[in-house]
Amino acid sequence: MPSKKAKAKDGHAQTLTLIRGLPGSGKSTLAKNLSKATGATHLEADMFMVDRQGFYEFDPRRLKDTHAKCETQCRKALEDGKNTMISNTFTRLWEMQAYIDMAEELGIALQIVECHGNFHNIHQVPDETIEAMRDRWQELPAQYR
Repeated sequence: MPSKKAKAKDGHAQTLTLIRGLPGSGKSTLAKNLSKATGATHLEADMFMVDRQGFYEFDPRRLKDTHAKCETQCRKALEDGKNTMISNTFTRLWEMQAYIDMAEELGIALQIVECHGNFHNIHQVPDETIEAMRDRWQELPAQYR
């Protein structure tokens, strides 16, 4: 692990922020507002499920690919010296591990934020799917709280 924390282009310590929560918890809204206010790059796997006309089109067969694209774009932004926010459901700890490893490898401060709001989910995720996600939710280990 690098001994010095990386610096963002503005000279402050560079950060990778992971925002996790169930669909409709407010994670995308929080990430959009924070990135707009701070100039951080905002990414989420859902951004890679938009068709050529700009419409969101969920396809479970593309999940692995969309998450890989999100990770690749995150690394690029971090290597370019940008603070970066990733908002995904991250219901299980292993789903965050690539980002945790990336932050450690690059010497970038990591913060994990959890959203627990109960708003309308913009992708019309069925209630039974959200309940299944809630059932598999894993609490953060102490070192990330």
